[in-house]
Amino acid sequence: MALNIADLLEHAVDLFPDRVAVACGEQQVTYAELEEHANRLAHHLAAHGVGTGSHVGLCTRNSIEAIEAMVAVYKLRAVIINVNYRYTAAEIKYVLDNADVVALVHDRQYSDRVAAVLPETPKVGQVVVIDDGSALSFTGVPFADAMADGAPERDFDERSADDLYILYTGGTTGAPKGVMWRHEDIWRSLGGGINFVTGEALPDEWAQSESGKITGGLVRLCIAPLIHGNAQWAALAALFGGDTVVLEPKFDAHAVWRAIQRRRVNVVVLIGDAMARPIIEAFHEGNYDPTSVYAVSSSAALFSQTVKDEYLKALPNVVITDAVGSSESGFNGIGMITKDTPPTTHGPRVTLNSQSIVIDDQARPVEPGSGVVGRMARTGHIPLGYYKDPVKTAEMFVDVDGQRYTVPGDLAILEADGTMTLLGRGNTCVNTGGEKVFPEEVEGALKSHPAVFDALVVGVPDERLGQRVAAIVQPRAGATVTYDELSAHARNEIAGYKVPKSVWLVDEVRRMPTGKPDYRWANGYVTEHPEDDLCAPRSATNSA
Repeated sequence: MALNIADLLEHAVDLFPDRVAVACGEQQVTYAELEEHANRLAHHLAAHGVGTGSHVGLCTRNSIEAIEAMVAVYKLRAVIINVNYRYTAAEIKYVLDNADVVALVHDRQYSDRVAAVLPETPKVGQVVVIDDGSALSFTGVPFADAMADGAPERDFDERSADDLYILYTGGTTGAPKGVMWRHEDIWRSLGGGINFVTGEALPDEWAQSESGKITGGLVRLCIAPLIHGNAQWAALAALFGGDTVVLEPKFDAHAVWRAIQRRRVNVVVLIGDAMARPIIEAFHEGNYDPTSVYAVSSSAALFSQTVKDEYLKALPNVVITDAVGSSESGFNGIGMITKDTPPTTHGPRVTLNSQSIVIDDQARPVEPGSGVVGRMARTGHIPLGYYKDPVKTAEMFVDVDGQRYTVPGDLAILEADGTMTLLGRGNTCVNTGGEKVFPEEVEGALKSHPAVFDALVVGVPDERLGQRVAAIVQPRAGATVTYDELSAHARNEIAGYKVPKSVWLVDEVRRMPTGKPDYRWANGYVTEHPEDDLCAPRSATNSA
């Protein structure tokens, strides 16, 4: 079977050529148009040396052209390398060098940064530039010219399930690393090759596209940037099944609702509170019609109980799903939440798939209901390792009862009923006086305060405790809040030792474009602004 990203998409093209494949803003393309554009770009890239195993960088916001570029590269058995458009020139250079990129597709608005690094990245031999309305000068071939230069036919070499897929991590706690997967494994893990709810594997390469005959084509809004695995795989899985993918060039909560209404969106895919909270608040501010939406799916970041409650109250007929996973493990489990679902007190509580377990510090499976905090692990369809990093690759895997598991570092508890509660990443855990405190739980407690819009929690050095819990808090516009109010509220939600002992108030909590927390920024901020701590002697009476 050709369990390959390009083959799976081509099956849908053959079945649904006239369906809308991708829509962004006022523009849209059918499956037949997506196919022709991708074929043309692929032939252009092939004429300039891109072939099997070549690495092609993609530094773009969400657009139809970005999807077409991804598809074109996979048609050639080449590899897309996601390059964060918010990176500085130095960071872009790092990824291009580390990933051995030989061609680059980028939005024109990033031409100045690209121009700064091209002289220092001689491997990059071809540059294609998407016109986004920017007036910046650029070096490269306009996207439209590249398409016009290539032939429209699908006449590519036979592909393999062993072709390589690479996803660069966001670098929340260190330099970005490229996680390598076989096409079949990433499809089985994130692309719908195994049913997320039932755990049943699809029987062949045509089953997913054939399902599009039954659904008639759903409409799925992918809100996160395509530089993130959440949006990449939400979009690819939708295209494999003959659905319509809706994108927005950048995140704007009101624009999300306008897209939902215009395109009659059925499924909204987002990343945690950073996207979910502004969206539900925009719903309350506007006069929007939500009746086409029947599911909201979150993954890759905290989706707090407070925000879930807001959705369930405002949209009682919508099913909310919490999916748990990572770049290094793929999909591990899912939770389905409706208005009748009991609330959780910690992180997301999900049903693990058949390939996932929780292990202790000795790499032994944790017993359900034992209360042991372990690490989430997955076997079966797992990655090959990190690109050009054998040391980190060796650290990624453990042997459990003779089987190889990937262990990305997520801490969790296996409940008595066999479900799993995700606590957070071990490398962000705060150790205060010997007690472990997970930032996500404290952040959720703080964000349930009516005056708090967003929060990040980190550990800061403390002579007595080793570390004390600290929080950076973004109040709602026009709201005021004091440390005493936050502390009293948090004590009603979490144990006293978890309550922040230091608090900084900021105009905006910085997050990555994906909505993931930027803990490096948070740690740097509290180090650089000790005098702004509300608990510091001279700031004890401060308020926002």
